[in-house]
Amino acid sequence: MSQPLADAALDQLFRSARTYNGYLDKPVTEAQLHAIWDLMKMGPTSANQMPARLVWCVTPEAKEKLAALAGGTNPDKIRQAPVTVIIGMDLDFHEQLPWLFPHADAKSWFDGNEPLRQISAMRNSTLQGGYFILAARALGLDTGPMSGFDNAAVDAAFFADTPRVKSNFISTLGYGDPATIFERSPRPDFGTFNTIA
Repeated sequence: MSQPLADAALDQLFRSARTYNGYLDKPVTEAQLHAIWDLMKMGPTSANQMPARLVWCVTPEAKEKLAALAGGTNPDKIRQAPVTVIIGMDLDFHEQLPWLFPHADAKSWFDGNEPLRQISAMRNSTLQGGYFILAARALGLDTGPMSGFDNAAVDAAFFADTPRVKSNFISTLGYGDPATIFERSPRPDFGTFNTIA
């Protein structure tokens, strides 16, 4: 039976973890990217859909291509980070369900129903993006998730060979520089946004 995590682990995953705008000059290895995936893939998605498709931008060329499609202060964040990952979503994820979810004919639930596939791909790839953040934190890395980019242009630049994959959001990844974080924004107590029915 599972036991509650120690406070140090909860701090690392949630209470002390922050969104970083810049990173220390310390590399992230390909082995660490694999380790993140090996954790995040274990998080639940509806019928094990796993619609997320990730592009890990590690080369200066890939980061520059992505930075050119971002707005505001995001281009510099992308260029400076050791890694920036594009969390995409496969709108035809259902084609993989016969082997990902062999317990039922789940593919038939989505055949011919584009609106259902779109909302399910968005919901579950976003879940997987959250698992990415927690997996990175669990492995001692920091993230800077963001929107603020041209989705259509990113899709054309990075998913041209897989046009049914669309970008959801992006995130920088590395060892966060504490000098780049803002003061923590408010976190309301339970009664503010919760109801027990």
